Amino acid sequence: MDISNLIQTVLIYALPVIFAITLHEAAHGYVARHFGDNTAYVLGRVTLNPMKHIDPVGTILMPLLLYFATSGSFLFGYAKPVPVSFGRLRHPKRDMIWVALAGPASNFLQAILWALFLVALVALGIDETFFIKMAQGGVLVNLVMWAFNLFPLPPLDGGRVLAGLLPRGGAQDFLARIEPYGFFIVMALVLAGIVSNYWLRPLMAFGYEIVNLLLSPLLALLR
Repeated sequence: MDISNLIQTVLIYALPVIFAITLHEAAHGYVARHFGDNTAYVLGRVTLNPMKHIDPVGTILMPLLLYFATSGSFLFGYAKPVPVSFGRLRHPKRDMIWVALAGPASNFLQAILWALFLVALVALGIDETFFIKMAQGGVLVNLVMWAFNLFPLPPLDGGRVLAGLLPRGGAQDFLARIEPYGFFIVMALVLAGIVSNYWLRPLMAFGYEIVNLLLSPLLALLR
């Protein structure tokens, strides 16, 4: 393992990852408060302070161990989930969808902003490799978080969205029953390649297309 390469990779991705997880979790808490649940706000989780959202195991230890164990071919991590009392929302079934979507939406917006940063670097003639890779990494990290969290299985955000969209009854009860095991089910699907091949890659390709489409007028002006 090349330690210098590891350090360089960590430095390149540190800022994009910190922003990605911080704004993702804060967005959940902010939207929950908007719809009537101030649980996260009272606990100080509606904040841009990354220390409030970083989980020592999920955000730091697990990604590092996976990096070393797989030579950088597979990374996975998570932040401290923002607590949301869905029963306190004014319209729990409907509002939980918006609360769940807030996190991935913040990541997609950040992907666009990092892409704009990359365009600005190119437009200004700044070809410093570190900043170019950081901007590219910012787009990648946020599109991964956007796509992965939309996977329709609780406790991921996509599972919350699915629960809010499904009619009350058997389907919702089934999701509630498997939620305690959802993390392990998702990890098994990730390791089996199912999430990567049939969800992440297609959705991220779509995400890149949307980002390129949104930036195309700006890119046309720079040509």
